[in-house]
Amino acid sequence: MSNSNPDMNALGLMALELAGGQQPNKAALPSDQAGELTALVGRDLAKLVPQVSGLDLVLAAAHFDPAEVLRPGWPIHRRLEELQMRAPGRNQGPRLLAFGTDVNGDVPLPLQADSALTGGGLRVVPFVLTGSDTGLLQEARDALEDVLLANGMAQPDTAMLAQNAFGAQIEHARYFTLNDLAAMMAMQYDNQGLAALWPLLETAMFAPGEEQWLEAPPEPLLRYVGGEVRMALFDPAGWCSHYAHDNNDCDRLQRVYEQYLMRQRQMAAVLEAHGVDVLYVHVHDGQDAKAILAH
Repeated sequence: MSNSNPDMNALGLMALELAGGQQPNKAALPSDQAGELTALVGRDLAKLVPQVSGLDLVLAAAHFDPAEVLRPGWPIHRRLEELQMRAPGRNQGPRLLAFGTDVNGDVPLPLQADSALTGGGLRVVPFVLTGSDTGLLQEARDALEDVLLANGMAQPDTAMLAQNAFGAQIEHARYFTLNDLAAMMAMQYDNQGLAALWPLLETAMFAPGEEQWLEAPPEPLLRYVGGEVRMALFDPAGWCSHYAHDNNDCDRLQRVYEQYLMRQRQMAAVLEAHGVDVLYVHVHDGQDAKAILAH
C-alpha cells in the first residue's frame, strides 16, 4: 500500500492499554495537564529518536478508540495539523502544542470521541510531529517507524501522569506510528476471525482510489470502490443460488442463512467504525451479484 501520510508529517499516538477494560473517567485534559503530558511525551520521543527535538509536537490530550484514528484521510490527525497551522509562534523554533478541554471544561468538537465506540481495552492519544525542515522530518519519520514498535514504551512518569489525569487504570502505555497501529489492528482482526475484511479496510485507508473485493465464499460479497463498500444483500433463494446451495435445502439451511446475515452486520459495523460507508445492494435470485456490485 502507499504511504500513510504523503505530505510528510509524522503521525503517531500513545496507546493506553486499560486494566480490565475500565474506561477513563475523563475524555480530555485541561490545559495545564495537557501541557504536562505533551512535555513528557516530547521528552520520551526525543530519547527514542533525537530528531524529534527539532520538530513541533502537536498532541490531542484526549483519547479515542483505535478505529477512530484508523479512518480514510486520518481525520483526527488532520484536525491536529489544522490546529498547528493556526497556532502562534510559527518559525520561532520547535513548539509543544497541547489541545484539551476549553476554558469551560468542555471537550471541543475536534477532540470529541465517538460515544458509540467505547468499552474497548485500548484507547489512543494522537499526536503529530511536523516542521519546515523536510529532511529532518523525513529522518524522524523513518526512525520512528524503525524504533517505536519494538522499543516505544512510555516512561513510567509519563504513564503515571496519563493514568492520573485521565482517571484510568493503565497496564501499559506505549508509542506507535499509524502504520504500527494498523499492523496491530490487522492482527487483532485476524484473531477475531475478520482477516478477510482487512484488505478492504487497508485499501480504504492507504489507497482510497483503488478497488478491492471480498469474494471468498461463504463470506459476504463486498466491493470497495469510490470511498464506500457495496455489500450484496441476498434474499434466501438468492443466497442459496449464489453460494451453490441446493434450493431444496433452503429451509434446512435457514439457520446458516441467519448466521450469514449476522456476519454481514458484523462486517458492516466494523467498516462503519472505521469511517467507511456501507451501501447494501439487493440481489435477487438469478441475478449476477458480482456484476450488480460492479455496476
